[in-house]
Amino acid sequence: MLSVQLTNFVEAGTDEAGRGCLAGPVTAAAVILPPDVVLPLLNDSKKLTEKQRDNLRPLIEQQALAFGVAHVFQDEIDQINILKASIKAMHLALEQLQKTPEYILVDGNKFSSFKGIPHQCIVKGDGKFQNIAAASVLAKTHRDDYMKKISAEFPAYGWEKNKGYPTSTHRAAIQKLGSTSHHRKSFQLLPRQLEMDFD
Repeated sequence: MLSVQLTNFVEAGTDEAGRGCLAGPVTAAAVILPPDVVLPLLNDSKKLTEKQRDNLRPLIEQQALAFGVAHVFQDEIDQINILKASIKAMHLALEQLQKTPEYILVDGNKFSSFKGIPHQCIVKGDGKFQNIAAASVLAKTHRDDYMKKISAEFPAYGWEKNKGYPTSTHRAAIQKLGSTSHHRKSFQLLPRQLEMDFD
């Protein structure tokens, strides 16, 4: 059972999805849930099936007091690095909230202060607090929708299934066809043994 809140303040939970991907944006969400919210299936998005996440998303968006979702795309990831891009995406999601939080719960162990609002980083927080778990579900489902959309443009890479993560199918397509405009050029797209020239 996930905890509802850490404090008695108006709390926003924030989390990101897509940090370990080779292609596409890193996506973050921020969510403020009412203290009496009831979402029985809610958990860390990685512990839910795709169908469970898709079913939860409209419930979260309907019941949340406020929520925001933001992408930081591959070109900017390459410029500022994935950690800074992840934190920037969280800040952008928090900026979209129509209700100002008094406290921010962050999944993970790194964050930069947002508008001077007190915050706490919580490792595996998406499995401990409902507002972080809700943010993880929104970040994951919104990012997955985006990756499915761009997969129509580049079907060989299998993004509708792998969502840009480094699966064998994805890497085989990179090896055969090269990278696309959606790939993160600062990432090691292929393991070194696949990049060797045996001529």
